Amino acid sequence: MFQPSVSVIIAVKNAKAYLAQTLASIRAQCYPLLEVIVIDGASTDGTLDVIRENHDLIHCVISEPDKGISDAFNKGLRQATGDYINFQGAGDVFYAPGCLTQLFHSLDDSYQLICGKVERVEEDGVTPLWVAPKHIKPFNKKSLLFKMSLPHQGLFTHRCFFEQFGSFDLKVRFAMDYELLLRAYEEFPKTIIKDVFISRWRAGGVGAHRIMEIFDEYHRIKKQHRVASTMALQAIDAFTRLKYLIKDKLLKMAY
Repeated sequence: MFQPSVSVIIAVKNAKAYLAQTLASIRAQCYPLLEVIVIDGASTDGTLDVIRENHDLIHCVISEPDKGISDAFNKGLRQATGDYINFQGAGDVFYAPGCLTQLFHSLDDSYQLICGKVERVEEDGVTPLWVAPKHIKPFNKKSLLFKMSLPHQGLFTHRCFFEQFGSFDLKVRFAMDYELLLRAYEEFPKTIIKDVFISRWRAGGVGAHRIMEIFDEYHRIKKQHRVASTMALQAIDAFTRLKYLIKDKLLKMAY
């Protein structure tokens, strides 16, 4: 039975209630080889009290000012010892007890990227919005040209990936996980998507209500890594923005 060691890195700042939910969902996993690392951006709201209350679960805590999510994730990476590494935000929760065991069932360490399904939910943490990946099929890296098809809340990345491609870019504000994957685009590693719900990804955070800025950043990243021709990238950018605007308008009409 394949049961690799796993490091879960949680980035948090002033989100004590959300962090408590995230940690409770990790505790419910009962996964034997699980390392929990919390990177706190010098919270002042009682987040550190939640961390102290869960000292038996957490293997490493760093609490100090940082330069954003990329910086927090990188601090966690430097502490991580697991074979596979997963990143959560405060308020993101593992979907159900035992989902990590289900994810790794029948696999082996030939996969550098193992991804389960993520349910995007409203800020209440319950109301569902959408699921990604939507369709379970063999992974095609070209899907990354259109969207972030491997959401980090459901993604478990082998440590050798970071050794080969590096850590998160501090200049990227929203899509640091996407940029790192596109850095590997030309020699993309063996990847599998499994039909197992892994995480509920709570709406909100630094990207809330800033979708056009996120689209801008996605487009810059794709141009930076030259993953397609300039003309193709412009067409993809226009298509994804139009698709979002149509869906957004339809949702507003429904309400």
